[in-house]
Amino acid sequence: MSILDLITLLIFLAAIFTLINITALKLPSTIGLMAIALMMSVFILILGYAFPAVTRGAEHIVEEFDFKEVLMGVMLNFLLFAGALSVNLKKLLEERVPVLVLATVGTLLSTFIVGTLVFYTFPVLGVEIDYIYCLLFGALISPTDPIAVLALIKKFGLSKNLEIKIAGESLFNDGVGVVVFLTILGIAQASFGGDAAGHGGHGGGEITAASVALLFGKEVIGGVLLGAIFGFLGFRLLNFIDNDHVELEVLVTLTLVMVGGRIAELLHVSGPLAMVVMGLFIGNEGRDEKLANATGEYVFKFWHLLDEALNAILFILVGLEMIVIANTFSPNSILIGIAGILIVLTARFIGVSVPISIMSFFRTFEPKTIAILTWGGLRGGISVALALSLSEFTWIEPVIKETILFATYCCVVFSILVQGLTMGLLLKKN
Repeated sequence: MSILDLITLLIFLAAIFTLINITALKLPSTIGLMAIALMMSVFILILGYAFPAVTRGAEHIVEEFDFKEVLMGVMLNFLLFAGALSVNLKKLLEERVPVLVLATVGTLLSTFIVGTLVFYTFPVLGVEIDYIYCLLFGALISPTDPIAVLALIKKFGLSKNLEIKIAGESLFNDGVGVVVFLTILGIAQASFGGDAAGHGGHGGGEITAASVALLFGKEVIGGVLLGAIFGFLGFRLLNFIDNDHVELEVLVTLTLVMVGGRIAELLHVSGPLAMVVMGLFIGNEGRDEKLANATGEYVFKFWHLLDEALNAILFILVGLEMIVIANTFSPNSILIGIAGILIVLTARFIGVSVPISIMSFFRTFEPKTIAILTWGGLRGGISVALALSLSEFTWIEPVIKETILFATYCCVVFSILVQGLTMGLLLKKN
């Protein structure tokens, strides 16, 4: 299929599935679309037992999408920028301490808790995984997905302070999580990656705490600085245009995202963090009236439409990815999936409760903040994309890649369908 054919198919499915969800299921958009895509995937897999060509054809189409490249290389920057545009900057600055602590300390704590629990639990289920790969799984599954979280919290009447904590943490811990993942992946490759061709053996690379800190700092600080520079320049340019040419304002914001993302890639700094910071600079929520008017309403309508369309496509892709991931299913896969879900929830609870318990000595938190942040910490397409990216590395054993991918997919599906659908019950009791 050509690129045009693939895009046409995705938009067609997005329109049909959205119509079904609105008229029949009436679920929150992201949950409904993924549920329909999952049901279609299951139907195709069952049909494949009688007509194998159907499953093979569906697998071929899904694999042509290259989920990792589509999300990480194309969609993610647009989605993060659009999400950050609607965040209230004033409220975010008021809650900057808990947001930053949760996004950094919470994510790192969760990464090591998940990695440690997986290291000791999965061998009992018949899968031996080196500790570095357990940490890799912890890094890709610990960040909450801002795309899923932002879509969910819009549906509930949360207090502004709690809403900004959830939204801010999900936006920033996504960028931090990707950096942690790449850092651990770099350590694993230096240790086990072999020669340049990717053949096994010891990589021979020297790993020190200083080199890890330097890599982490460059990605995070570089991404934030790049986003601030582009955001400031973009805001000044939009202020100069001053709504006289709305189409030019849209083109300017599109250019900022695309050029900024490309420069982040060339400089090896965090593109996701750059997009979030850029969006906060250009967004008008929480600014005084004069500054708020710099970015016209037309720009926000455009980005809202783009955000909704890309969200629909993303969660349909997550659901359809089951057709490919089903190939990794083994007799103990169900136990691995359940264990992964329980471990991730445990790590999320600790990663949230420890920082908040310490910070509660200095500031007041809303009732059930820990419970809401724990259960509302949805995982999404980013975790699946990072897990799929491991297939590129031939020095990682196939069984390790398959186990990580299957456990990741189970955690993502559970968080969106189960946690997402029951979040309202938790909030009603609050």
